[in-house]
Amino acid sequence: MWGIELRFKDEISLSRQIFLTLKERIVTGQISQREALPSTRELAKGLGISRNTVCEAYDMLLTEGFIISRQGAPSRVAEGLHIHTYKKADMPAETRSDSPPILWDFKTGQPDLSLFPWSLWSQMIRDAAICLPVQELEYNGPKGYQPLCEEISQWLFRSRGMEVHPEDIFITSGAMQALHLLVDLLYKEGQVFAIEDPSHPGIRTVIADKGYPLHTMQVDEQGADISSLEGKAVSAVYVTPSHQFPLGGILPAGRRAALIRLAIEHDFYIIEDDYDSEFRYIGPPVSPIYSMDSSHVIYVGTFSKTVFPALRLGFAVLPKPLQARWKHYRNFMDVQNPVLEQAALAEFLRKRKMDKHVQHMRQVYSDKRKILLSSIENAFGNSVRPWGDASGLHVALQFPGMEFEKQFVRDSTEAGIRVYPLTQFCPAQDNHKDKLLIGYGHLSQTQIQEGVRALHQFLKKNDLAAGEAKLL
Repeated sequence: MWGIELRFKDEISLSRQIFLTLKERIVTGQISQREALPSTRELAKGLGISRNTVCEAYDMLLTEGFIISRQGAPSRVAEGLHIHTYKKADMPAETRSDSPPILWDFKTGQPDLSLFPWSLWSQMIRDAAICLPVQELEYNGPKGYQPLCEEISQWLFRSRGMEVHPEDIFITSGAMQALHLLVDLLYKEGQVFAIEDPSHPGIRTVIADKGYPLHTMQVDEQGADISSLEGKAVSAVYVTPSHQFPLGGILPAGRRAALIRLAIEHDFYIIEDDYDSEFRYIGPPVSPIYSMDSSHVIYVGTFSKTVFPALRLGFAVLPKPLQARWKHYRNFMDVQNPVLEQAALAEFLRKRKMDKHVQHMRQVYSDKRKILLSSIENAFGNSVRPWGDASGLHVALQFPGMEFEKQFVRDSTEAGIRVYPLTQFCPAQDNHKDKLLIGYGHLSQTQIQEGVRALHQFLKKNDLAAGEAKLL
C-alpha cells in the first residue's frame, strides 16, 4: 500500500520504515505536494499493523515538516519538497573476477602483527578503562595525554639517545596528521617545500593538494642532495635521514650539518620523519638530525611499525615558537586523540613492554631479511643489487638494464605477485625505472622464499631475467 513494504524482522522499527518510505516518495515527487495521505486507520488496516505504529510515522513526518495536519482534515504533503525525480536504481550485475588471488604481496611498511602481544594489550586497554580518572574523559586539549608524552620522552632517550622535554611532545593520529598540520603551519607565501626524490607519496600529495610549490632533491645512496637547496626560498625541508624512504640511505653528518646551517641561515624548519629506525640490523642505531640541532628540527615519529598501524598514534617534537599555532590548528581539526589508547600505550612504554617487543621483532625481522637476501641471491645470482637493506621492513632491488612500468604491474598481479616499481615514489616517474620495492616484514620466511622464486620465474617467463633492457 502506497509503495510501503514492511520488513518485520528488520532492526529498523516499523514506524521508521513507514516514515523513510513516505519521505523518499515525497522528495522524489512520487507523492505530489498538497496530496492527501490516507488516514492512520486506513493505512494501518492496509498494512496489517497497529494504528499507533502509523501514528508514530505520521508524527515523524509532521515534526520534520514533510506533511501538514489540521483538525478534522486529512494530512497533506507540504509544498516545496520535491528535490529530484525518482529513478529506480539499477541493480549491479553480479560480477566475478577471474583474476587469481594475490599469493605474494610485497607491500611496504607492514609489520608482522601475528607476533604482537595482543592479550597483554587487551589487558592494558581494560585497565585504562577502569583506572582512568573521570576528568581524563573530558576534553583535554590538543597536546595529548601527558603521561604518554612523558613515557615517549623516556623511550626516545632509551632507543635513540634523544633528550626531549615532555612539554615539547605533541600526540598525533599517526605521522600523516602531523605532516598535514606542519605543511599549513610552515608555509611561507611563494616559498617551496623541499622533499626527497624518490619519497613517500603521502607528503608529496599533502603539499600538492594544498597547492603549495614543491622542490625535489635527488637522492643517491647517501640520501638527499642538499646542495640543490642553495639559492632557494624555502618554507621547510622534509627528509628521512636515518633510513631514506624508499632507497634506504643514511644521510651523512656532512650533509646533515649543511642542511642545519641552511635552516638557521634562511630561517626554515627541517621536518625529520623517523618512520622505522627502531629496526636496524647492521651497526648501532642512527642518531636523528634532532640530536645535532633541536632549534630548527621538527621530529616526527609513529608507532605504526612498532605497535600496529590501526593504533593511529604518533607524535611530533616541536620547537617552542611553533607550539601555540600547532595547538590552535589542532583544536579546530579534531581536538585530541582517543584517551584509552594513549593510556594503554603509556603503560606499554612504562613497563618496558615496548622495549621487549621491539627487541624481539628486531631479531625476527633480521632473520627475515637474511632469508630475503639469500633467496634473492639464489634466484638471481649477482644480477640483482639490493639497496638500503640495513634497516627497516623493505629493500629496494635494482635490476640493471630493465624497466618496470604499468604493464609489468598488471602482468605480475595477474600472476598472483604484487610488487612495487620505484617509479611510483618518484614525482616525475622517470627515475629508478630499474628498481622494485620489496616489503617483507609481514611475510613468513616460507612466503618470502616462495615469493622470490615466483618473481624470478615470472621474470624469466617474460624474458626479463636475462638482464636485457626492455620497455614494458
